[in-house]
Amino acid sequence: MLEDLAVIEGEYLRDILHQPQALENTLAGLEPSKPLQDLAARLNKGRFHRVVLTGMGASFHALHPLNLELISHGFTALMVETSELVHYKSQFFDPKTLIVAVSQSGQSAEMVRLVQTNHQRSAVIAITNTPGSPLARHADAAAITQAGNEFSVSCKTYVTALMALKWLGDVLCERDLRRTRQELKHACPAVAAYLADWKACVRTLAELLKDIRHLFLVGRGASLATVGTGALIVKESDHFHAEGMSSAAFRHGPFEMLSKETFVLVFAGDTKTRDLNQRLLSDILQEEGRAELVDRD
Repeated sequence: MLEDLAVIEGEYLRDILHQPQALENTLAGLEPSKPLQDLAARLNKGRFHRVVLTGMGASFHALHPLNLELISHGFTALMVETSELVHYKSQFFDPKTLIVAVSQSGQSAEMVRLVQTNHQRSAVIAITNTPGSPLARHADAAAITQAGNEFSVSCKTYVTALMALKWLGDVLCERDLRRTRQELKHACPAVAAYLADWKACVRTLAELLKDIRHLFLVGRGASLATVGTGALIVKESDHFHAEGMSSAAFRHGPFEMLSKETFVLVFAGDTKTRDLNQRLLSDILQEEGRAELVDRD
């Protein structure tokens, strides 16, 4: 049991606890600019043949819900890591491609290379926390998150990017943004309510993860954003082995790693595949593995 919570207090914890305010600030600043509205109109008129969604790390994982949303709306959308896009898939840089690029700093090596490689051939929509960055300056339109400065590992920049991407999806699909804003307003108090009891959450998780050496986060659909980012944050912040993958992928190999030293966090996700995820949980427990289900309730 983790007795002394002082070991986790500091700047990073303050960033985590600032997430509700960061979300509120970001929502207040989201307004569709004329260039963004023009790009949405062109997309809906069929002027773009594809939408390429790109980023690195947590910024890449955050794109999963938008990717699904655009595809369900009838658009051709695909996710490509920025490093792969600029080095191996540069044929996508043409006037028929709309690029959505996500980067907290807007000035990582990959984003600078994207700006240089694209050379204004494709229209670019930027999602960034840094308005003066190369990505923001060279984009045709931008949505700026209001997460403020971050001490180290991504937390509030990630959740604000998720919010901005949900909003952007509704802009591109030409939905009623008044309804979007009302829906997103619920995120701020929901996160605040969860974080209000953070000490109890930490103690519960510490007990669940006692003697664990391998952590897997698995899910399907939009939950792939969470499992990918969650595993990345655990590795980066705690230097602890964690992997995020789809629930189906976990069955193809990693399932054989089940032991008392392996813990699997299964995200229930949407109704469409909830039964499949719950079945995976049952199969893990039947093999005497250690696992828990993450659900809305």
